[in-house]
Amino acid sequence: MKGPVDHVTLMIEASNITRSYGTLKAVDGLSFQVPKGAVCGFLGPNGAGKSTTIRMIAGLFAPDSGQLTVGGVDVSHDPLGVRAQVGYLPESTALYPELRVEEYLNFRAGLTGLPSESVPSALDRTLDACGLGDVRRRLVSSLSRGYRQRVGLASALVGDPALLILDEPTVGLDPVQQRAFRGLLSQLAGERTVLLSSHLMAEVDSSCDWLVMIAGGRLVASGSREEILGQGASVVHVRVADGDRVRFEDACRDEPLIEATTSVEHSSRQVLEVRCTAGCAEPLAMIGALASHHEITLHELRESSSSLEDIFLQHAGANDGDWAIASPEEVS
Repeated sequence: MKGPVDHVTLMIEASNITRSYGTLKAVDGLSFQVPKGAVCGFLGPNGAGKSTTIRMIAGLFAPDSGQLTVGGVDVSHDPLGVRAQVGYLPESTALYPELRVEEYLNFRAGLTGLPSESVPSALDRTLDACGLGDVRRRLVSSLSRGYRQRVGLASALVGDPALLILDEPTVGLDPVQQRAFRGLLSQLAGERTVLLSSHLMAEVDSSCDWLVMIAGGRLVASGSREEILGQGASVVHVRVADGDRVRFEDACRDEPLIEATTSVEHSSRQVLEVRCTAGCAEPLAMIGALASHHEITLHELRESSSSLEDIFLQHAGANDGDWAIASPEEVS
């Protein structure tokens, strides 16, 4: 976040927080901010420290050091005050299959501390928001996995929290169920701050307006989606005459504005993917001039935008964890 910090507008503020398990430092000097009203994608490879950080934000335990506030409340000093603001849907949701949907949500509403006279209206509001009105009398055990996930979301929402935390909410859902859940999330956007933790880049890219990327328990990048995408280096697809390929690759290796050249298949053709440095203002003109100087014939020259995955790997390196990259069908 750039410029002076207005703490009143921040829902989450982490300042140099750490958390260790024995000798393993899961979170290591992590600092970031999330403004109120944002739908924030919390990104990182498996083992990056996302779940540990989320549990601290939810007030389940405090950082070993540093400061973490949620809605202005310090997690270390007032964890109950933090929990009162948070609705949390963990990756594995423990539902009571023998209860009917409305019975389960009535039970969860009681745990939030809602006055008994407010519970009926809270149930109606939440069932409607999560598309559960038609199944409110059904047993949880009779629902599909997608609808059980909606019940989990409703249980996180029934107390009308200021911050909704979703930890890998679409894991185990089929593509149709994933799409339906993302549609539900888009309807909730704007009503509260949402923190969506995922290792599926495309899912976050399609749902979020604010991003926090971590690896190895440390910050990689944070800011608005537009700011993050603007940090990406340019990628240019180049197709050269067969006899010029080796000379072109040699020329690229000697050019300081080019970071890497990789052979990829595009539309059943082998092309060279040229990744330029972030400081290269005119990548097409630069590559065109490079080819002209070496008398290399270009058959194709096309610039493409960096993806969130590209940007993460530029910051953190290609080996900082195990990413699960979603297919187009999974994020349609």
